[in-house]
Amino acid sequence: MPFAIGFRMTSRHASPMIERAMARAGSPIPRRRPQLPDEVASHVREQIMTGSLREGDYLRLEYIADELGISVTPVREALLALRGDGFVELEPRQGFTVRPLSRRDLSDVYWVQATLAGELASRVATTVTSEELDELDAVQHDLEAAAQRGDTATVEALDSRFHHDLSREAASDKLTWFLGIAVRYAPQHLTTVAGWPEASASDHTAILRALHDRDAEAARTAMSAHITHVGELLIEQLERQGFWDERV
Repeated sequence: MPFAIGFRMTSRHASPMIERAMARAGSPIPRRRPQLPDEVASHVREQIMTGSLREGDYLRLEYIADELGISVTPVREALLALRGDGFVELEPRQGFTVRPLSRRDLSDVYWVQATLAGELASRVATTVTSEELDELDAVQHDLEAAAQRGDTATVEALDSRFHHDLSREAASDKLTWFLGIAVRYAPQHLTTVAGWPEASASDHTAILRALHDRDAEAARTAMSAHITHVGELLIEQLERQGFWDERV
């Protein structure tokens, strides 16, 4: 299969796509930007997990560096990090290639994320204030409006803000840190996944209802179901694209 990196940066030091989307939505941008190798690794990981890069595709350092307008050094660092994470492998005298990604791999990623996010939601349900609920309701209102008008970039930004605010309100720094690690291994940009904007809008309703009811178990269940649903949508789309053969 021909190699296609599938993404570009707009400048030598361009911000990640999610930062641009958050800026358009008027959401706060994280104060600390990732280092350049981290950004490259994030983008390549995204391409692997959304099917743009597939098993056996070669990752040419010079091509990627030229495509992104950066030097080879951060690209090499990024691919070495992805090798350690099990996304690519380094073949002698051939370079980096994409490792297989199975349905179970994706299901496991979303299971871990769903479990951690569900626990955080259950904790928020027991401590959330009326003011915090009002803020989450406002974000959700804007998210639903964006989904109705087909503004997927704003849906993505507001979805990120919804989950970020909810995790912050759990006041569980270590658990939130573990969730952040899990989220790194799931695609961050799902605007092209069929049904995702609608799922983001509708699934949050059950989460908010549980939070308003101060029902910890219902919040855990609703959040876990939401994250699992997102994973299922991605897997279904990859299946439609013929990403896996019958042996996988």
